[in-house]
Amino acid sequence: MNFQTTNPTNNKLVKSFNEMSNETVENAVTSAANAFEEWKKTDYKERAQLLYTVAGLLRAKKRTLAQMITLEMGKLFNHAEGEIKLSAEIFDYYAKNAENFLADKILNPVHGKALIRHSPVGLLLGIQPWNFPFYQVARFAAPNIMIGNTVLIKHAANVPQCAIAIEEIFTEAGAPKGLYTNLLISHQQINPLIADKRIRGVSLTGSESAGASVATEAGKHIKRSVLELGGSDAFIILEDADIDKAVEWAVVGRINNNGQCCVASKRFIALESIADEFLQKFKTKMSDLVVGDPMEVNTQLGPLCTEAAAVKIVDQVKRAVNGGAKILLGGKRVNREGAFMEATILTDIKPENPVFYEEFFGPVALFFKVKNEAEAIALANDSPFGLGGSVFTQDIERGKRVANQIDTGMVFINHPTWTQADLPFGGTKGSGYGREMAELGLEEFVNKKLIRISELSDPF
Repeated sequence: MNFQTTNPTNNKLVKSFNEMSNETVENAVTSAANAFEEWKKTDYKERAQLLYTVAGLLRAKKRTLAQMITLEMGKLFNHAEGEIKLSAEIFDYYAKNAENFLADKILNPVHGKALIRHSPVGLLLGIQPWNFPFYQVARFAAPNIMIGNTVLIKHAANVPQCAIAIEEIFTEAGAPKGLYTNLLISHQQINPLIADKRIRGVSLTGSESAGASVATEAGKHIKRSVLELGGSDAFIILEDADIDKAVEWAVVGRINNNGQCCVASKRFIALESIADEFLQKFKTKMSDLVVGDPMEVNTQLGPLCTEAAAVKIVDQVKRAVNGGAKILLGGKRVNREGAFMEATILTDIKPENPVFYEEFFGPVALFFKVKNEAEAIALANDSPFGLGGSVFTQDIERGKRVANQIDTGMVFINHPTWTQADLPFGGTKGSGYGREMAELGLEEFVNKKLIRISELSDPF
């Protein structure tokens, strides 16, 4: 398996990298396991200083790294710069807050004294996706390195230069050998790693099938796992919403990262009294998007990550139409080289349509009209996914009541599902389990060790 940089703007191969041999992987695991034995002895101050340095290097190299992201997976350049900025903020956040979050928790038992101490669990494997090649790594690596764990990263095959660059940044920041290791390995090399007794946990962001495979293997070997899988976020517009604001955020929510985001707004559910107005304005905004080279400042919609991704979503639209859906806008490839797809809106999607329960990973919006709030909630929950969702209303208390009834890991009121360092991120149902980011991101791969001190008169 070759790791390839192929520019999706023109589908031209730029550079290839060979996968690591099993011997090289074994040496990397040994080095990382040895590094853990020393890193776990360091204090929070030393760990934080490393993360602050990594954050500084990310900011210093922002333009170069952003160009690399755009080259490898087609993200708009200004969005790629935003990803580097967010990644640096995540490293800073954990450097600043982890010691406080991980402080001993004093208990008050009936007899004796006791506390909970947070200890590292060991070497971890992170399996990362291509769509946010720096941010996804940051939210896995930063908290776990602050805990005292060491990490191995298996990144996506189409972003090898981004993957290599992150390891180089850690090296430049002064990280000890084996603390952070990038592995150019095939899917076939993953299961033996999960089975390796030196690796104590695995985190994956990817598809449901990949998540099921990793969870099965981790469970077989009694390893902790965190899964962040697909999503089909509902974007509910109630009759009292500010329609213009809802339309503005609807476009952002659907087109962010060229539509390739787990928490992108994908199913737009409008109450019938305002549905036509919302849909007309939404269609106008979507049709006005400027499609083009993601390096150009005026471009609003760039290519999908690969030619294969573009072919897949066009086929998905065709299957939707064959199943009874109607194309209100777009529906086909853009007439230019590269992995481009038109901004698309589909309507009349019924539960019997073969795509009704699928995730659309690209600039395709599914629109639904419902009679009332109860129907909106029921439709939002009629999904195998449970990652995020949005509710638009000018009555915040009503928004919170609706949010409470939506079966997802995250719900945003008057904003599409989003991410930032101090908010926990994760889902339920087919979208996986576990949480990343914020304080909860420190709780997945840590040993909450009970230490009890007995008194001489202790009856036990």
